[in-house]
Amino acid sequence: MTRVHAFADDALQDLDAVGLVAALHDGLPVTDVVDAAIARASAVNADPGAMAYEAFDRARDEARKPRPGFFAGVPTFVKDNVDVEGMPTQQGTDAYVARPAKRDGDFARMFLATGLIPLGKTQLSEFGFNAAADHVRLGPVRTPRHTDHYAGASSAGSAAFVAAGVVPIAHANDGGGSIRIPAAVNGLVGLKPTRDRLAQDKMMRDMPVRIISDGVLTRSVRDTAAFYREAEKVFRHPRLAPIGNITRPGRARLRVAVVTRGVGRDCSPEVRELTLKTAALLESMGHHVEEIDPPVPDSFVDDFLLYWAMMAMFLVRTGRRAHGPTWDPSKLDNLTLGLDRHARRNLHRLPGAIAAIGGSKRLAARHRSAYDVTLTPTLATATPTVGHLSPSADYEQIMDRLLDWVAFTPLANATGEPAISLPLATTSTGLPQGMMLGAGRGREARLLELAYELEEAVPWPRIRD
Repeated sequence: MTRVHAFADDALQDLDAVGLVAALHDGLPVTDVVDAAIARASAVNADPGAMAYEAFDRARDEARKPRPGFFAGVPTFVKDNVDVEGMPTQQGTDAYVARPAKRDGDFARMFLATGLIPLGKTQLSEFGFNAAADHVRLGPVRTPRHTDHYAGASSAGSAAFVAAGVVPIAHANDGGGSIRIPAAVNGLVGLKPTRDRLAQDKMMRDMPVRIISDGVLTRSVRDTAAFYREAEKVFRHPRLAPIGNITRPGRARLRVAVVTRGVGRDCSPEVRELTLKTAALLESMGHHVEEIDPPVPDSFVDDFLLYWAMMAMFLVRTGRRAHGPTWDPSKLDNLTLGLDRHARRNLHRLPGAIAAIGGSKRLAARHRSAYDVTLTPTLATATPTVGHLSPSADYEQIMDRLLDWVAFTPLANATGEPAISLPLATTSTGLPQGMMLGAGRGREARLLELAYELEEAVPWPRIRD
C-alpha cells in the first residue's frame, strides 16, 4: 500500500485545528504555521494532485496580520467552485478561462470570517458531477491513504490535503455526497449540514431544490463541531435552532435504524458486514438498533439522476453567457456532456422529478417519527482504483459505475437533513470505509454528540500508523 503524507516535526506537528488554535494562543507564530503548511503542500501535492490554484504569497502576507476569529492563523484550502476575491473559480473544467473573482462569495465571506487563512484552492471533478475528481488533462486526485485509489468525489482535493496533514481543516461542499464521500475514502470526519445551515453563494440558493450544502473536512470531531459553532456566530438561519457548542458525547440513548441496502443498489457483502459491526457497537453502547429497508422507493435514483442532469444542462446551455468568449463546450468531459443529453431527452419528466425530490422530505419526516438516527455505509463498495471512473469513458459506463458506488449519500441532499461520515471501518485491503449517520432536520448537535461517543470508542486510524 503506497501512502504519502506531510506530517513532520514542524510548527503544525500532528495538531488538529483546535489544537493548533491552542498552540497559537500559547505563542506559536502564525507565520511559522503558514510556512509549514506551504512547505507541506509543496512536498506532497504531486502525489495526490490536490492543488487547483496556489495563493502562497497571499497567505504569507495574511499571516503577518491575520483576520480575527476563533481560527485566526489556521491555514486552510477552499474548494475551487466558490468565489474567493483575487482567485479564479475554474470549477474543475477546461471549458473556459476563469478570471480572478472581484469579491468573496457569500460562503467564502462567512468561512474566512472565522479567521482561517486560505493557501489556495483545491481540485474537483468537472463542475462537481463525478464522484471521483478525475480530470481528462490533469489526471485524478488520489487518496494519500493509497495512491492507487481515488480520493473520492468532488471535494477530493480538500480531503487529500487534510488527510495528508497539509492543513487540519478545509472547505468542501456536497450535492450528492461530496463532503461525506471523500471523508469516507480518506479516513476523515465529514458533516453535511442541514439545508440552509450555512451561507451559500447565489447560484446554489436559486436551485429549485437546494441539494448542495457547504461544510468542512477535518481529522477530528471537535474540529468539525468547533467550525459549526464559529460559523453560526457569523451566519444564523432564522428557522434553524443553533447547533451550539458541542464538546462531548450525549447522554440520550437513541433509536437507530440500520440500512444496508442502497437506494436501487446493494452494497458489497464486506461493506454490509462492516456496517453491521458498527451497528453492534452502537447496540453495545445502549442504543436501540433495528435493521430496516430503505425508507424511499427505488424510483428515487432516476429522479435524483435527472435532477443532477438538469444542473449539467443549465451549466452547458448558459456557459457562454456566464463565462464569455473563452467558453468552449468541446472541452467538456463525457460525464458532463452525457448528463446534458440525459436532461434534454427527458425534459418531459423533469417537473415530476423535481416534485419527487422536493417531496422526499415528507418521507424523511415519517421515518424520523420512528428513529432518531439512521446508520448506513457511506459508500456501497470499497474505493475504486484510479481509472474506474475516468471522465474519458462512455457516459453509460461512468454512470453505471457511479450508481454502484454512490448508493447511500444522495438521499440526505434531497431531504435536506444532516448526515455525517465517520472513519469507523477498514476494508480487508486496509482502505478506510466510512460509516454514515443521518438525523432529522436541524439535528447536527445529535450527530456530533454521537460522533464524539464513537470517536472515544473507536479512535480513528492515523495515516502515519
